[in-house]
Amino acid sequence: MRVCNESLADLVRDHPTRFGFFANVAMLHTDLALEQIAHAFDVLGADGVILNTSADGLYLGDRRFEPLFAELDRRRAVVFTHPFAPKDAAEVPGVGDWLADFLLDTTRTALSLISAGTLDRYRRVSVILSHGGGFLPYMAGRAERWGREDDGPDPAKVRQALRRFHYDTALPMSPYATPSLLGAVGADRVLFGTDWPANSAREVTLNTVAFDRDRGLDERARRAIDRGNAERLFPRLVKRVAH
Repeated sequence: MRVCNESLADLVRDHPTRFGFFANVAMLHTDLALEQIAHAFDVLGADGVILNTSADGLYLGDRRFEPLFAELDRRRAVVFTHPFAPKDAAEVPGVGDWLADFLLDTTRTALSLISAGTLDRYRRVSVILSHGGGFLPYMAGRAERWGREDDGPDPAKVRQALRRFHYDTALPMSPYATPSLLGAVGADRVLFGTDWPANSAREVTLNTVAFDRDRGLDERARRAIDRGNAERLFPRLVKRVAH
């Protein structure tokens, strides 16, 4: 991971007005992860960190990750999450895990953070859920039943948590996804994203054109998602790009 982070920092140094980067950390090795966080921010100038939505079957609300969130909160850090298939998930023949399993892992980690109260304890951490938050915006009404029927958080807590997260557009946005996402969280919590390089350049182009033509977005929403929201979230990056 150190080699990866150093190479990303080199890219930013070579092109300071074009790029920022999220640092990788060894989530399951707390002491090492804390060292990597310090090195990434204090030496390499990282703009945030990337955390997997789960690691060895543990989701981000797990107490094992409390020291990481405490340090990230102290630094007012931005955390970008990216999913994998849930541990030991059975494969569906002919159905790639990226189609649904990745979205489920994102939804699981979001619910884990809500259930554990992590978002309440560490209010200065900004968490970006990739792929439009997985299924979270779509099933938020079901999550509100949680506290009424299964000893979960109060429905008001669920509604508040929805607007604590940030979401990228790499679901991708579409006539199916856009109304649910904007209805749940509003345009001010959404960031433009492409999922490149995991997503092919061809798909990135197609999805970007679809985003530009999305009738569910007015001009104000489009400006916020294209740039404005990211500028608020990454003020140091904005200063670097401006120079």
